[in-house]
Amino acid sequence: MPNDTPYAHLTPDLVLDAITACGLWPDGRLLALNSYENRVWQVGLEDARPVIAKFYRPGRWSDAAILEEHAFAQELAAAELPVVAPLPFAGRTLLHHDGFRYALSPRHGGRAPSLESADQLEWLGRLIARMHSVGARSTFAHRGRIDRDTLIAQPVQNVLASTLLPSSSHDRYRHAVERIDQLVAMRFDAVGPVRALRLHGDCHPGNVLWTDDGPHFVDLDDARMGPAVQDLWMLAHDERAMDALLEGYMSMRDFDHAELALIPALRAMRQVHYAGWIAARWHDPAFPAAFPFAAEPRWWEQHITDLHEQADEFE
Repeated sequence: MPNDTPYAHLTPDLVLDAITACGLWPDGRLLALNSYENRVWQVGLEDARPVIAKFYRPGRWSDAAILEEHAFAQELAAAELPVVAPLPFAGRTLLHHDGFRYALSPRHGGRAPSLESADQLEWLGRLIARMHSVGARSTFAHRGRIDRDTLIAQPVQNVLASTLLPSSSHDRYRHAVERIDQLVAMRFDAVGPVRALRLHGDCHPGNVLWTDDGPHFVDLDDARMGPAVQDLWMLAHDERAMDALLEGYMSMRDFDHAELALIPALRAMRQVHYAGWIAARWHDPAFPAAFPFAAEPRWWEQHITDLHEQADEFE
């Protein structure tokens, strides 16, 4: 299937047929959920609660890497952590239908957490610590790491190979990302070796849903090996919030405070990766519709400025 239109043949009928192939009975209700990397639907069932169907982007992950994600989610759920894990069918969680790979999971609704609440932040800190205790039991063999190659080198290549970045901005962009890369390398060297764990990897507020019973985590699609602080910094908008997260975390598990010095580097890497992700996916019709600003030269000028400002934070 062409990489520029990976979902061209993923029609509603195909989605319903894939659900039926699992022995379930869809009632015809499909609700597209907010997802760009994959395609995700809430599917209504007859005489049962709806399920969530995630169709994986062709070519992004190997089967082995997806199965590692599934096994990690199931391991977390078995440890009684509130993580949404895929449902098995005939013992398999990674399913195939008409050239697509997909997985089904239970639907769990919820609202965004209140990151102004110290109580909620401490609760999240405790749960992340428990997640990391499970994550430390083993390693990923197929899912990669939080590193400069993944989050800087490859995204930069994607940007420079795209038509989005104006040619007049190439030199300024190269200078900005080279500066970021050097500073990130220096910061990791200064902090020294840190223990890499199996992580959620993309633990931002949109991947935490809160109910009356508390929070649960969704979307382990970016699970990787990396430092514990990776799953904390996106939930902490200031020092007070990080203190609350760590108070909860350290009530369950030790934390190496040296990792806090990695936050500016991790933030800068995420910023570089974001632009590279858009550039790499631009031929997917969903991306120009969702990110029209990326076609404007002024956005790239601001991106370059933002990178320099990010570098200034930890130079």
